[in-house]
Amino acid sequence: MTLRVLVDATAVPVARGGVGRYLDDLLPALGRQDVDLVVVAQAHDVASFVAAVPAAEVVPAPAWATRPPARLAWEQVGLPLLARRLRVDVLHSPHYTMPLVVGVPVVVTLHDATFFTDPAVHSPVKARFFRTATRIAARLAAGLVVPSEATAREVAREGGVDPARTIVAPHGVDRTVFHPPTPEDLDRVALTLGLQGRTWIAFLGTIEPRKNVPALVRGWVRAVQDLPEPPALVLAGGAGWDTAVDPAVAGVPAGLTVVRPGYLPLGDLPALLAGADVVAYPSLGEGFGLPVLEAMACGAAVLTTDRLALPEVGGDAVVYCGTDEHSIAAGLNGLLSDAPVRRALGAAAQERAASFTWDRAAGQHLAAYRQAATRGPWWRRT
Repeated sequence: MTLRVLVDATAVPVARGGVGRYLDDLLPALGRQDVDLVVVAQAHDVASFVAAVPAAEVVPAPAWATRPPARLAWEQVGLPLLARRLRVDVLHSPHYTMPLVVGVPVVVTLHDATFFTDPAVHSPVKARFFRTATRIAARLAAGLVVPSEATAREVAREGGVDPARTIVAPHGVDRTVFHPPTPEDLDRVALTLGLQGRTWIAFLGTIEPRKNVPALVRGWVRAVQDLPEPPALVLAGGAGWDTAVDPAVAGVPAGLTVVRPGYLPLGDLPALLAGADVVAYPSLGEGFGLPVLEAMACGAAVLTTDRLALPEVGGDAVVYCGTDEHSIAAGLNGLLSDAPVRRALGAAAQERAASFTWDRAAGQHLAAYRQAATRGPWWRRT
């Protein structure tokens, strides 16, 4: 039987990241599965989802339900009414929260467990909110999707999630975007960064405490300050809320270069990543680690940590370090001094990244929908 599934994409922000990137790649792959797909989205996303998922029915959310408090209120009242009107079999809530009373079974995506394992890297309000949302989903959702085995273990241990209701669906990587760049793209992005004829180390991600960017800045200084031609450090991504980054950058010695381009166009990312001598991602913990996978798909030599899910992504195709500046510096030194190792890592990374596909992830989501449809909504279960 073909299930009719409603995916609530209203939590997607205008500035893509996190849940936005997840749904942008998952929904087209779901459109290729045996599922009757309906997507509810904010008005600013309707046209793009219609174009990206032609097999789906895309409906707009109310214009007033854009800011988070209003969206959460609509999720509790308007979303159940919409699910009833559209006669769907399953509702997919892809960002932790779900309506408490709804007439169909709900599948919830839990992206990571760092709200439990590392609450200090989140604001207290955010950590408390998402811990509560995870525990509610653990009790009420008919099915749960997580992106890694590490996340499955942690939400089971910390959030009371039943492993029998959890399906692990690793993210994929869009190979039409993330692939080895052309020489022309490398030159263009080097010009954009102001680094023509220079080498660089790249970081890509939101500048938030979990990403450990201040330690990266200090570790990079230790690694390169005595080199005759030190590579620049490029910190690309959203500004985030890590207040320790600016002081760390301010402490960089004269003669070293830090570039902070903010968000870069998606088409520039392969050259940013593959053009770097090293992509450094010394995170304190990830539910998956999509920037690492995207760098691998571009053929980059990656230095990351062995925290939570990152080893599931990197395998033997990346180099691991600790989270402190001394360990980061040692990892950078080892890679910067050995070009053959960097090339070998880049080749191994591309091969490993090829096994992570959004079609496989969509198949795992479909399995979660079918499991949820069998279980039914929470108030019907004994």
